[in-house]
Amino acid sequence: MDPISLGFYALVCGCLSVAAPRLGGLAPRLAIGAGVGLIAATFLPMLRGMLDVTY
Repeated sequence: MDPISLGFYALVCGCLSVAAPRLGGLAPRLAIGAGVGLIAATFLPMLRGMLDVTY
């Protein structure tokens, strides 16, 4: 994994972990985590294009 992807997903996971205890039980946290992961994976290529970052 390249440094840009690693940093991006670390930031997304870090932000999600701050809110995780308040999100409810296991099932809601898993569903929210999966949704956030899908959104993050969708937006990373767009962000890379906007920032003109290539690896």
